[in-house]
Amino acid sequence: TDKATDKATDKATDKSHFASSLNTAINNIGTCLTLGSKYGMGPDKFKFGVSHKAIREPFDYYDFGVNFFKLAVDMDNSVFLGEENMNKAKAQLANGENVVFLANHQSEADPQVVSILLESAGFSSMAADMTFLAGHKVTTDALAIPFSMGRNLLCIHSKKHIDAEPDKKDAKQKQNLLTMGAMLEMLKGGGQSLWVAPSGGRDRRDVSTGSIPISPFDPKTIDMFRLMARKSKVPTHFYPMSMVSYELCPPPDSVEAGAGELRNIKRSGVGIHVGEETKNEGGLEARHLFTDNAQRVCDENYRRMREKMFGKE
Repeated sequence: TDKATDKATDKATDKSHFASSLNTAINNIGTCLTLGSKYGMGPDKFKFGVSHKAIREPFDYYDFGVNFFKLAVDMDNSVFLGEENMNKAKAQLANGENVVFLANHQSEADPQVVSILLESAGFSSMAADMTFLAGHKVTTDALAIPFSMGRNLLCIHSKKHIDAEPDKKDAKQKQNLLTMGAMLEMLKGGGQSLWVAPSGGRDRRDVSTGSIPISPFDPKTIDMFRLMARKSKVPTHFYPMSMVSYELCPPPDSVEAGAGELRNIKRSGVGIHVGEETKNEGGLEARHLFTDNAQRVCDENYRRMREKMFGKE
């Protein structure tokens, strides 16, 4: 009888939790549509500069974005690895040095995924303080704008899309130069953490195999960050960060230059593995070694993490 009572109580609790989560999800979607309608289009469309600080009041866009995706993250099947490397990065930041995370990029929700997993591992302030290199889509798409308003951003045009509108190429290149200038000033101040996807875009599914390989890192992008780090004259550390978030919010199979795309969010585990700091190897003639090493570690940790989460694929 006691077992039957306990079972009935657990069932009622689960049902109540599901109803509460469903109600929260519906409210979150409503808020997203309201904010997207107000700030993503029309006369009040929010305009991002070359840099942007997260808006936390009177409405907290950071918490809104994190809480929106948190309901869809299966924490029981999520992983955060490399805590010892994250602790090293935290100490370096506290010492006034800079940290750059070289990450693969899988979904529009990656900044929120970073926050959710870092918060779960005790790195809440690092998650909130981190600055993300953001492409034009997340600062121009109506639904993406409210989420971007809650993040610290450096706004840039990816090489993958810079030629999409030839008449705007000069303006895009000018903005990129201004963004690099803003980033250099940030790095000069020290104590900054940056997240960048050196591939210039999200990882895409291989439709012939169904696998999701990480996109190659662009050596010129990493060279630019290393140059900015040297110019800042502040010690700057680079860590590979492997991301697993494709299943949460998969991108289209092909690259689309324009804003606006179909979204498909489903409950899934997510993962982050922070690798060891990438050694400063490769002089002028062999600087590709630095990129090769960062990419290799990111890829190896990514594959191991997917196997841990989903089994052999």
